[in-house]
Amino acid sequence: MGTRLGDLVERFGGQLVGDPNLEVQGIAPLDSAGASHISFLSNSKLRALAAQSNAAALIVSPLDDATVATTYAGARIITTNPYAYFARAAQYFVALDEYVPPAGIHRSAVVDETAQVDPTATIGPNATVEAGAVIGAGVRIDAGCFVGREAEIGADTHLFANVTFHARCKIGKRGILHSGAVIGTDGFGFARENGVYIKIPQTGRVLLGDDVDVGANTTIDRGALDDTVIEDGVKLDNQIQIGHNCRIGANTAMAGCVGVAGSAKIGKNCTFGGAAMVLGHLEIADNVHISSGSMVSRSVLEPGQYTGFYPLAKNAEWEKSAAIVRNLSSLREKMRSLEKQIKQLTEAPEEK
Repeated sequence: MGTRLGDLVERFGGQLVGDPNLEVQGIAPLDSAGASHISFLSNSKLRALAAQSNAAALIVSPLDDATVATTYAGARIITTNPYAYFARAAQYFVALDEYVPPAGIHRSAVVDETAQVDPTATIGPNATVEAGAVIGAGVRIDAGCFVGREAEIGADTHLFANVTFHARCKIGKRGILHSGAVIGTDGFGFARENGVYIKIPQTGRVLLGDDVDVGANTTIDRGALDDTVIEDGVKLDNQIQIGHNCRIGANTAMAGCVGVAGSAKIGKNCTFGGAAMVLGHLEIADNVHISSGSMVSRSVLEPGQYTGFYPLAKNAEWEKSAAIVRNLSSLREKMRSLEKQIKQLTEAPEEK
């Protein structure tokens, strides 16, 4: 199904330059868009490509529009954040053609009689909902999912096929849990005595806020005593591990294969590149950005971009090297001071 450009602007805002009745069928990249597509320009380096695009319309910023409009003949939607506009428009186009299963409980699903399932929710084939669970309005639980006893799933949340959501855990509204995600598995807690590990019961929960997105095969451990907390708007990519008793602040985003050890406290609006690691019991402030592959081995208390790469070595050698690197700045200043003194001495006039 298509939509009028005028309808897009009415829904998402922006300034339309062109025919509001022009209909587009979907969104496509600049280089492959055709006469039935709308495309977007969010990187000024691609202005030349946008100017030559065959798209019926472009989503552009005011700055880029001033350049593109000189050669591009199609319609334009001018907005301050073209990438965000593209995201919302893409959601809209997907919703036009998306299959939405009818509300109700599939005949092969197993739902305990004490579970509370809203009439507008959908429980798919072979799903299990245990005693006391609460399934909110518009929730979609796809095939093979497991929802443990007394767990709570907030309104309009979607569990894709084969998600495991353990007992007493909670997720808020509009959440997305992708296939293979496991929420509320036991945290990794053991006491050691005489060479033997003694398991510590993990009795806390996992609490996820509103608009949380959890990627495929990502695992979030329940707390040992306190809860593991994932605040509103957090976005977790695939194959991430969040240890027990962690807290991740609102609107923080993590790319694939990030690992966060137990009891780490991460602030709001942080980002973590792929395969970044955070050691346990550390604190990371709001607005901290960790580069891909970096190891966070100490608390980070000031906002900013942080990067840490270092070759693997025996631990004792690594500690010596780290100490040297840590002191390089002061050594450099001392060297500069010595060079300045030597220069002054060598340039001083000879005494008669």
